[in-house]
Amino acid sequence: MESRTGKRATAAKATKAAKGKRADSGRPRPSLSPRLIVEACLELMDTEGADALTFRRIGAQLGADPTALYRHFRNKDDLLLAVADHLLEEGIEGFEPSDDWRQTLRRLFIRMHKVYLSHPRAAVLATVRITRRPAEMRVIEMTLTALSDAGFPPEQAVRHYRALVDFLLAWSCMDATYSTLDANTRRGDESAWSGEYAAVPATTHPHIAAAAPYLASVDDDANFHFALDLMLDAIAARAPASG
Repeated sequence: MESRTGKRATAAKATKAAKGKRADSGRPRPSLSPRLIVEACLELMDTEGADALTFRRIGAQLGADPTALYRHFRNKDDLLLAVADHLLEEGIEGFEPSDDWRQTLRRLFIRMHKVYLSHPRAAVLATVRITRRPAEMRVIEMTLTALSDAGFPPEQAVRHYRALVDFLLAWSCMDATYSTLDANTRRGDESAWSGEYAAVPATTHPHIAAAAPYLASVDDDANFHFALDLMLDAIAARAPASG
């Protein structure tokens, strides 16, 4: 049977070991909250990719037991939806609709596209999901309000809303996916416009040959703005309020 002195020594060693673990982590255990978990998850995905989206890795990032995350999120998918909504929240933070419905939609969608490209690895997963959460509902409400201001009744507003949002999400997902490719692959693809396509003979591909000097000059970000304006032009042409 262990003596009292021995028990005290054992307890002291256990305390010292625990302190050592806290010291090794470099930070105290945080008080977990859904937002803190989501921000840690986003940070991991930014640096390590989608494979880092595990409760074990997030727990290690936060210095917390992974099981503690289940108090806030049911499973990995529940966490992913929260991350997706957090990106929407970033996009609308401080955003104020204008009196012009078109300018409201243009500014809102440019902001959202920019946020997705700032977190491309998360965006690849987030852009194909419906979050069912507050930020997404605010984006939908703002978009439908703008389309209502353009004169569309609810059914037509929804059709135009879906076309606009699907355009934004698809384009953002494409841009985000491309930005996650390795640098050599991107350089190879980008050089094709001034390389292989510039060398296409006019005898077989006359229109490519005629357009070749301009193909390499298209800026991706400017092209998104151009395409968005095309969408908004079409909606404005259909809008009852413009008649």
